[in-house]
Order: sequence, then C-alpha cells, then structure tokens
Amino acid sequence: MTLTERLQRLHAAGHDHAIDDLYQDHRDLPAQLRPAAVLAAVTERERPGFLLIHRPSNMRSHPGQVAFPGGKIDPGENPIEAALREANEELGIDPAKVTVIGTSDVYRTGTGYAITPVIAVVPPDMDLRPNPTEVAKWFEAPVDLVFDPANQQHQTVFWDGTQRSYIEIMWHEHRIWGVTAAIIANLAKRIAW
Repeated sequence: MTLTERLQRLHAAGHDHAIDDLYQDHRDLPAQLRPAAVLAAVTERERPGFLLIHRPSNMRSHPGQVAFPGGKIDPGENPIEAALREANEELGIDPAKVTVIGTSDVYRTGTGYAITPVIAVVPPDMDLRPNPTEVAKWFEAPVDLVFDPANQQHQTVFWDGTQRSYIEIMWHEHRIWGVTAAIIANLAKRIAW
C-alpha cells in the first residue's frame, strides 16, 4: 500500500464520525473570522514527515513561530486552492506535484481566523525554494513523532492576565506550539497513524 492509499484510508475512517474532544483556542473568538487554510504536506518517504516552516522574526504576526505553509483564503478560492497557492508562494511547492487527501477540522483562533487544514502527500526531496519574506527556514518533522500523544506536552502560561493552556511538541531545536501544535494534535485524533 502506498502512502497516499494509506492516508486516504485513514482520513476516510477518521472523518466518518464526530469527535468531541478536539482542541480549540480557549480565547474568546471574534464575531467575524477570516477563512484561512494550511497545507499539512506529508513527504512520501520511508519515515514520512510534515513540511513545516519557521516564520521570519521580523513578521508582524507570530514572528519566528513554526507553522504549516498557508494563509488567508482569497475571494473565489476554496481551502484546497488557497493551501496549494500559499505553499507555492512560501516554499515553491508545485501544485501539480501535490496529491490532496482531503480537509480536516477547522481550527478557530482568538486572533480571528478559521483555519482549514488540507492534508496532502508530496514527493520526497522536492526542490523547495523558500520565499525569504515569508519563510526563515523549513524542516520536516516525522509524522509518527508529532502524532504521538507522549510528545504533545500540555503547557500553561500566565499571559495577558489569564492562565492559558497550549500544546508544545519538540523536534530537535524546533519548538512547535500554539495553533500549529493544536492542529497536529487534532489531526492525530482523526488519523490513526
């Protein structure tokens, strides 16, 4: 069975029922949420990994944080089209080389976004060309490692006058936390890796 076939089967089985304990942002949600999409691209190799980026430290929002490639959905786009466009703009991923598996649960953020993860398979060792205005560097984190609940550490911090909880996943020097870690944890609940 190929990775694509495996993910198609796992995606279908994991999305055929409701899950009550998916992670959501604990902050108050704005009345209006802007639609966004991210590409949860899995590399087709012996030990598949998610392609992730570090945002540049000079960005206005979420500087230096780890994220999936993605961004706002433009008028007339669906989440898949937006995720593919953003991955192409940020990492130079050719949409023709991406095999889309499907979408997953929308993650709503206190910063005003409704983010749709788009799960896909990409060839190993693609020629990635990071856009320096949007990507400081990129890396690949093994799916089995980030999906393992033992590696999804629950942290708390007192911030902006309130105690807040978040998930943190470490892979070498890469700290995956916040929205990206929550999306990964939700995907792990849907895809029985």
